[in-house]
Amino acid sequence: MSAAPIRIAIAEDMTVLREALVALLSLEDDLEVVAESSRGDDALAKIAALRPDIVLLDLDLPVVDGLVIAERLQGLGDVTKIVVLTALDKPAVVRTALINNVRAFLPKGVSINTLVDAVRTVHRGGTVIGADLISAALCSRPNPLTDRERDVLTLMAAGDTAKEASRKLHIAVGTVSNTMSRILQKLRARNKVDAIRIATENNWI
Repeated sequence: MSAAPIRIAIAEDMTVLREALVALLSLEDDLEVVAESSRGDDALAKIAALRPDIVLLDLDLPVVDGLVIAERLQGLGDVTKIVVLTALDKPAVVRTALINNVRAFLPKGVSINTLVDAVRTVHRGGTVIGADLISAALCSRPNPLTDRERDVLTLMAAGDTAKEASRKLHIAVGTVSNTMSRILQKLRARNKVDAIRIATENNWI
């Protein structure tokens, strides 16, 4: 009696890539794609309902991003394991993924054979994360910004003025200015543009 196939859910917003993954993985006798999603909220609903063995996850998803999905999947324990396939490989991103029990972290440029091997390895309980990525992740700093500081800097990065940010966040303009001053001090940034650059490069906003 043959073993049951490895049940996979794919969360990827690029239609061509998602359809290619479904087609290629379905060619393997021991793999079965049970769900596919282009949005994070839809992926979460399907994963919760189907409890696949593996989630093949892109981190840059609309509505609910992949790191949030990874965090929420921790509640499922080891029932569903995560294989990340993404172009987002900044140290801070990898660090967050590792904290949320991601078992494999692969760039989108890998071959299908490498991906299939990673899925099988993770299903057996192994991990597939490059030593260079782990080293960079361990050396990266955790996000020093509070939720309010992230909200303010995110709006600033989108081009909002202090007045516009205050209206959207329902706080005083002076509070926005004080928050920006704290952000500059924490990030040791020269100005707002430098703060946005530092936070973006470290995936803090």
